[in-house]
Amino acid sequence: MSRFRFLYRCAAFLCQVLILATCVLLAQTVVMQGMQWWLAHTGVSTALLPWLDVMAVTVLILPGFYGLLYWNRRRYQMQAAYQAELFRHNRLMNDLIKTLPDLIWAKDAEGRYLMCNPAFERFFGVRQADIIGKADADFIEPALADFLQHQYIRVRASTAAPVDEQWQTINSSHYRASLATRKIAIRDSQGQLTGILGIARDITASHRAQEELELAASVFDHADEAILIADADGTIRDVNAAFVRISGYDRAEIIGRNPRMFASGLHEPGFYQVLWRDLAEHGHWQGEIRNRRKDGALITERVTISAVHNQDGTVRHYVALYTDISELKRHFDQLEFMARHDLLTGLPNRMLITDRLQQAMHKNLRHARTLVVAFIDLDGFKAVNDLYGHEMGDHLLVAIAKRMNLVLRAGDTLARLGGDEFVVLIDELDEVSTCEAVVSRLIEQAALPVLVGEIKLQVSASIGLSAFPQTNDISPDQLLRQADHAMYAAKLAGKNRYMFFDNQEADQQQRHHTTLNRIRQALEGGELVLYYQPKVNLRSGQVIGAEALIRWQHPEQGLLPPAAFLLSLQYADPSLAIDISSWVIATALRQMSAWQAQGLILPVSVNVDTQHLQQADFAEQLCRLLADHPELPPDSLGLEILESSALEDLAHIADIIATCKRQQIEMALDDFGTGYSSLAYLKHLPVDLLKIDREFVHHMDADPLDLSILNAVIGIGSAFHARVIAEGVETVEQGNLLLCLGCDLAQGYGIARPMSAADIPGWVATWRPYPDWQAQRRLGRRHLPLLFAMVEHRDWIAKLTTWLTSPTPSTPRVHDCSLEHWLKDDGAVYFSQQPVFAELRETHRQLHDLAGVLIGWRSSPDAEDITLALKELRILGDRLLVQLESCIALDE
Repeated sequence: MSRFRFLYRCAAFLCQVLILATCVLLAQTVVMQGMQWWLAHTGVSTALLPWLDVMAVTVLILPGFYGLLYWNRRRYQMQAAYQAELFRHNRLMNDLIKTLPDLIWAKDAEGRYLMCNPAFERFFGVRQADIIGKADADFIEPALADFLQHQYIRVRASTAAPVDEQWQTINSSHYRASLATRKIAIRDSQGQLTGILGIARDITASHRAQEELELAASVFDHADEAILIADADGTIRDVNAAFVRISGYDRAEIIGRNPRMFASGLHEPGFYQVLWRDLAEHGHWQGEIRNRRKDGALITERVTISAVHNQDGTVRHYVALYTDISELKRHFDQLEFMARHDLLTGLPNRMLITDRLQQAMHKNLRHARTLVVAFIDLDGFKAVNDLYGHEMGDHLLVAIAKRMNLVLRAGDTLARLGGDEFVVLIDELDEVSTCEAVVSRLIEQAALPVLVGEIKLQVSASIGLSAFPQTNDISPDQLLRQADHAMYAAKLAGKNRYMFFDNQEADQQQRHHTTLNRIRQALEGGELVLYYQPKVNLRSGQVIGAEALIRWQHPEQGLLPPAAFLLSLQYADPSLAIDISSWVIATALRQMSAWQAQGLILPVSVNVDTQHLQQADFAEQLCRLLADHPELPPDSLGLEILESSALEDLAHIADIIATCKRQQIEMALDDFGTGYSSLAYLKHLPVDLLKIDREFVHHMDADPLDLSILNAVIGIGSAFHARVIAEGVETVEQGNLLLCLGCDLAQGYGIARPMSAADIPGWVATWRPYPDWQAQRRLGRRHLPLLFAMVEHRDWIAKLTTWLTSPTPSTPRVHDCSLEHWLKDDGAVYFSQQPVFAELRETHRQLHDLAGVLIGWRSSPDAEDITLALKELRILGDRLLVQLESCIALDE
């Protein structure tokens, strides 16, 4: 190539020399002709012409030759510089085409490839040398090749602007790409198509980014969550439709302002300081914010704020997502309230009061103040619930809760634990005794009657108190348990009162707990035994049955009565009480079977524990125990229920009684008259037997009130078709009085003490009633006043004697006694014809006259006179009793 270029340059130079020589010869000819004309006209010699010819040639040839050399040299230099620049430019373009990421190719007019760059090669997995002279269909998938052929036709048809197009394909790496392509038709001067230049750019990433932007814009516009975008200085740049809906502002009212426009003013400044600190340190913050709508309504929003940073780490803007959780928050607050409050009264429940108790303990300990926990249980509430129904009971609870809340101090807390149990936290006291005024008010409010419709309901409250701090560390649960124990102590002490828990009581509780464990061991170890006290008919002498009484055959302390180990067992360990009650019934049934095998048929009654009786499956348990002894007569077993326990769950006990009576089990109401006796209650308890408490029997011959109660109970039994039996008969006189009143059935030490099962058959075989009892008749309506008069005067004489011999403020009455009225009325009608009646009336007058004299002497006592007068008083009293007995002995 260089040799050809050299020869080309030499030939060109020779041509230039020839042209120069020709020009010089022409110029010489012109010059010489001019010289000849000049010489001819001037007369100068022509001899100079050859020399002038040589000079002219020299002058013309040498500058021209040297000019020609300079021009050629200069031309060659410029041409070399142009070639170098063109080579550099071509090389630059070639490098540019090779390094560009875009796909570049060229085709001829027939659509065959002329060239392509490396990006094209990499994308399609081909080499330039392999596709030169080939068409699209030779190496591109058919679908794309057809598309490109169609586009090629479009480009050929275009005469002006380049053709832009987009197409998708899968390259050699199975990568689906989107390409933006520009194709330019190359034409010659005549407008004929000579080729096509194509440039394609992979816009897959930007296409996806655009799709993501469009998706983000759609999400932004249609998201349920409110979205706010703000600059780094807090200026709001944009909000979505959800934000406009939640805030109540128009978009134009928000853009360009600061989010402070939504502040509710309910957050402390420290709240926002923490928010900005978290954004600065972590780049995000999440939490709940109370904001205010345009209309002023408060809304609770869960907010997530994220900081968007530039590449240099500076904050570009903030994006905040808001979710209106106001309704959810209200619902959650309702659920939380329901979880931490009593639904009936709205008071805090056990969970909440335990938390507040923990806080109160820390606060009082820190401030050196005293906290008192009051545990309240309503007395008699169960009876109200059973008699009138749960709805009435709920009304009562709500009314009492409101009343008690009103008498508390501002810092005190009343809570309901459940049922009829309440707790009060009496907070920040100077000393423990300060709480007594509050507790007294609580007892007063609980005892006030509650009118529900036309029904008046009334209960009382037993309250246990425990104080904090104490000498030993104590937990909230322990403090509550202490108050609970003190409440039970208040119930045992008589109810309607309050009692404090102290360490001595705690020690006693510990000892009691030890005793309970020992009792359970005795039950499991066979140390418990049953003794039996006979029940008889005083008039006929028939042994009608026996009462099973539990005893503990203690290996160290000997035989223990129930009072020594069963006191308050139902409160301390109900499960143990139930187990013992079940054991008593089962043991009594086995003993009756043993006696029957010996030829003795003797019904036995057992005392049923309150907790046992209130078990839902009590009747089923009882039926199973009876089924184990089919040999026993159906009426062999009797159950004795305490009156007080029967009233605690009246409806349930009534059902139990009805079930037992269907099984021919005799039902007895024990200690009748000691509880909340009511004819309305008794109407719902169709028992077979009323047992008069020994307390009334013990003093019946000296206390006219006890005698009246006895007579009333006997009348109630008759009215309700129930038999009556008296407990605690210890003397013949008590038996006589009972027979006079019409009570033939009795048990007590005067008949027989409780004895072992082995002694019962022998006692039954040998026992005989007192002759006086067999001879004693029941008094009629005419004679009963005389019986009451005997007891009344016996009591009156004893009180008068006591009043005279010891300083008592109450002066015994002298006149207006019941016997005096009887003497004037019924006595005069029925007994005036009897000689003893006149004697009785005279003795009665003398007795009361002497009593009046004795009362007058007390102001100036003379010991000897009073002694003599008292002796005469007793003589007259004995005479009166004999005369009354004589009247009683008269037939009606």
